[in-house]
Amino acid sequence: MFLGHFGAGFYGSAFTRRPALGTLFFAAQFIDLLWPLLLIAGVEHVAIDPGNTAVTPLHFEHYPWTHSGLMVAIWGVLFGAVYYLFRKDVRAALVLGALVFSHWLLDVLVHAPDLPLFPWGGPLVGLGLWDSLPATMVLEFGILAAGVWYYVAHTRAKTKTGTYALWSLVFFLALVYLGNVFGPAPDNVDAIGYVGLSQWLLIAWGYWIGNKREWLGAKAHSSTM
Repeated sequence: MFLGHFGAGFYGSAFTRRPALGTLFFAAQFIDLLWPLLLIAGVEHVAIDPGNTAVTPLHFEHYPWTHSGLMVAIWGVLFGAVYYLFRKDVRAALVLGALVFSHWLLDVLVHAPDLPLFPWGGPLVGLGLWDSLPATMVLEFGILAAGVWYYVAHTRAKTKTGTYALWSLVFFLALVYLGNVFGPAPDNVDAIGYVGLSQWLLIAWGYWIGNKREWLGAKAHSSTM
């Protein structure tokens, strides 16, 4: 799952307008921002196995600290708690924590049964939608489209930059996703980790969009965090 997580970030603004769009993206992608660090450090492991699924050539062998259900729930609580300490906004903190956990729920839909429930072991879950490329693409683009639709319908650009920043991100996300699906398999595992770290640029892009757009309606208010 890739596009769907950003779609969830966009749609998170339906429940709270306090956090900046970049913060919503940060929450929705948090465990995939943490995973490359542990992958590079050798704490978690993935294998390159072309043909493993119809969508991704990656075989996720061991990632209990970032992708087990219990740990993702804990990361969500911690993420929301840290936000609350700085902003004192319970609703926003709950939404951000839920977005962190939404990542795991969306991954369950597409992954093969390789997502552990607990970091120490236990059942592995995954509904395996990655075995069908058409179904996966419908889900990915559908979630992204729904999130973008809500965000566009309830915000307006302060300047033309607000329009260009938003739609250039949507185009770039789609381009990256299609490149990952139809492009060659990664050369090595380290490359996966370092490319994964480049997602921080997408978080920054989200903050840029948020600074160039404003919420419709008198009750709307903006935030830089």
